[in-house]
Order: sequence, then structure tokens, then C-alpha cells
Amino acid sequence: MVLSEWIEPAAALPVATTTARLSLRAPRASDLDLLLQLHKDPAVTRFCGCSTPQGRAAVEAQLDSWLAHWETQGFGHWAVTLQDQPQQTIGFGGLMRRSVGGQSGLYLYYRIAPQAWGRGYAAELLLRALSLAFDELHESAVYAAVLPANVPTRKTLEQVGLRLRGSLADTPGQAASLLYEASAGAWSGQPLQQPPAIAFAA
Repeated sequence: MVLSEWIEPAAALPVATTTARLSLRAPRASDLDLLLQLHKDPAVTRFCGCSTPQGRAAVEAQLDSWLAHWETQGFGHWAVTLQDQPQQTIGFGGLMRRSVGGQSGLYLYYRIAPQAWGRGYAAELLLRALSLAFDELHESAVYAAVLPANVPTRKTLEQVGLRLRGSLADTPGQAASLLYEASAGAWSGQPLQQPPAIAFAA
């Protein structure tokens, strides 16, 4: 099932927002080909191939779940563009309520195209997502699950204030993912500034 091109959110939250350099909007059904292209890139899926949908039907189901989350929750993963290049989508990311390895909560996610890596866009996106979670949704905690070998993403998470909490056996036959957490208390006490970019990361 493909939902409508634009979603009317359930909550009084904006479907589009900006950061210093990025424009973030609710995804559209027409983003399917962009998401497919991103998932097919081996550089993007190097550390998350086992959890990446394979094939058009699976990717379409993923996008449908994002659209449904927007419809029921009023927020979710954004499509990411550069403010000075609004016609080019460089990735997707944001927040969704989900359960990973039995740990339910509000989870961060992002996938950025390799040509946009090394400029701190992922950190900028995550900081906006954390602001949404703590300043607008008034959540107590936000989580992220990442494979131990994904050092660039781990460094990005740590730069924006997440800390290692434990591990999650979320994929049978695969190494356990690391569970990172940011708390509302820690967020309120940290300075809101863009961290430096990380080489070979988004």
C-alpha cells in the first residue's frame, strides 16, 4: 500500500523544518526510487547490509512504514536536502518509535549518500532530531542501534551526545548491535553547537 503524496500529521508538529544548511521534509511516496538507489549503494550499506531492505517491494514497504508513522505520530524520518540545492535529496533520517532487540523506544536513523559525506550533515540532522525529541516531544530518552564495526557512525552519535548503554541481539546470526542513548537531562546540559565533521562519515 502506498499512502498519499503528502501526509497530514496527527500532531501539531511541522512536516518540514531547517537547520543551518539542511532542509528536512516529510517523505513522499515519490521518494521510492531515491531510497532504492541509496539502499543499493554498497558504501552506504557496508555496516548495515543485513538490516537493509532488498528489492523494490521491500524498500516500498519500508517507505510505507515511514509514511504511516508520520500519519499516526505526526513526525518521523525526514527526506534531507541541502538548502542551496533543494532539488537534490542527499539522504533520509530522523526519529521513529520502534522496538529493536526487545528494546522499545524512540530511535535515531540516518542514511546519507556518499557524495555528501565528510561535511557533518549527519550530525546536523541528528541534532535537529534530538531537539525535536526533547524540546518539542518532551521525551525522556532517545536511542540508536549501531554495529560495533561502524566506527564513523559511533563517533557521530557520541559527538551529538549519545552514550553507549549496552548491546542488543537484534539480528539472528549477526554480531549484537551496540545500544546508544541520549537522555533529556544530558541534552539540557550540553551546548547546542555543530560538532566537527568526521572523515569517511556523513
